[in-house]
Amino acid sequence: MKRHEIDMLNGSLGDKILWVALPLAATGILQQLFNAADIAVVGRFAGTTAMAAVGSNSPVIGLLVNLFTGISLGTNVVIARRIGAGDKKGIHDAVHTSILLAVLGGLLLMLLGQLIVYPLLGLLSVPAEVLPGAVLYLRIYLIGLPVIFLYNFESAILRSRGNTSTPLVCLTISGILNVFLNLFFVLVMKMTVEGVALATVLSNLVSSGLLFLYLLRDTGDLHVEPKDLKISRDVLSDIARIGLPAGLQGMIFSISNLCVQSAINSLGAAVMAGSAAAFNVEIIAYYVVNSFSQAATTFIGQNYGARKPERCLRVVRLCLLQGNIFAVAMAVVILLTGNYVLGFFNEDPAVINAGLIRIHYILLFEPADVFMEVLSGVMRGFGNSLPPAILTLICVCGSRILWVNTVFRMHPDFPTLMTIYPLSWIATSIALIFAYFHMKNHALASFFGKSGRDAEKHDID
Repeated sequence: MKRHEIDMLNGSLGDKILWVALPLAATGILQQLFNAADIAVVGRFAGTTAMAAVGSNSPVIGLLVNLFTGISLGTNVVIARRIGAGDKKGIHDAVHTSILLAVLGGLLLMLLGQLIVYPLLGLLSVPAEVLPGAVLYLRIYLIGLPVIFLYNFESAILRSRGNTSTPLVCLTISGILNVFLNLFFVLVMKMTVEGVALATVLSNLVSSGLLFLYLLRDTGDLHVEPKDLKISRDVLSDIARIGLPAGLQGMIFSISNLCVQSAINSLGAAVMAGSAAAFNVEIIAYYVVNSFSQAATTFIGQNYGARKPERCLRVVRLCLLQGNIFAVAMAVVILLTGNYVLGFFNEDPAVINAGLIRIHYILLFEPADVFMEVLSGVMRGFGNSLPPAILTLICVCGSRILWVNTVFRMHPDFPTLMTIYPLSWIATSIALIFAYFHMKNHALASFFGKSGRDAEKHDID
């Protein structure tokens, strides 16, 4: 098991960041590809209406999941800091608190979600012919929230040690199962949206179960002992302090996307289906970007705990550089192949045209997304999760809601609606750049007794 872990505190950084980030990117991409299989199967074998029903749930699911996904980032930072500081008891308490928090939080959100299914979908103005399928898919998906959250927290625990390959292997196994179950339930059992939802729940049960078994067998500090599963107040407080703002930041994105999705739904089933297909394609580039954000959080968390500011600053620059290189490369590939990939989801020319509009507006501005994601991850690694959450609320959520209710109302077409994505990214990136330099020159000065500028002068390769 030790061979999967990475020494983040000593030696080179560039290659180690890649060893952590690339499996994370592959995990996200595979996860999205398997999710895309849901839409592809219903789109090809159940029709455009069923495809729109599954696709219309994307922002709702994001809203429900992002809070605890963000909290899992808090778990990652808390454990990484304790690893850097050599606090074995702290690591033990953080691991067991995180596991129990994931299950209990998933159960709570599952129950609350069932109560607000109709209000949430009502906010999206889901068309009457799409609504029954959308409700059914969401209700079944909600049943799987405890195991979905458990997988996210287990991945965060392993990521704190630099182990991103094991979650990737487990996801690959469960993802392949998901594809086969999709085909079985839809083609053999003659199900539609309920079949792909059930396949998603069962495959997530497998991935979280495999990771739990791995942690049970771990012989190091991350070992899980079932009898020790309890909530530590100190750990919970630290996770909440870092994770809640990160979760709220993710929810802010989802709330703004709910507003945009509502506007998309007003443009008809073809645009809804095309947007859903494009989302499942363009998000591949996002996962590449986000992987460097998560890598930055983990590397900075460990080195911050070990009191190594020089390496922290080096991580920032490397993650921004590598993130841009990989994100632009992915964007070029997707833009060149977008027409063919979208046709895989649905061959309707109107659906493909809407999808092409979306991926062009999104992918041509990936560098702005890199700065937004990586700098948010950097600030979380330093323990400053609140500033990126506040800036996201203002620059992303505020601008998108304002745009939908003003500019889009005057020009209700898809290109006008999509314009707000790059505009909100650019505004947020600029704000985060200023926030980062402010944090570097103040937080580092107070913790390490030197200014950010002085620490940077002693930077190492």
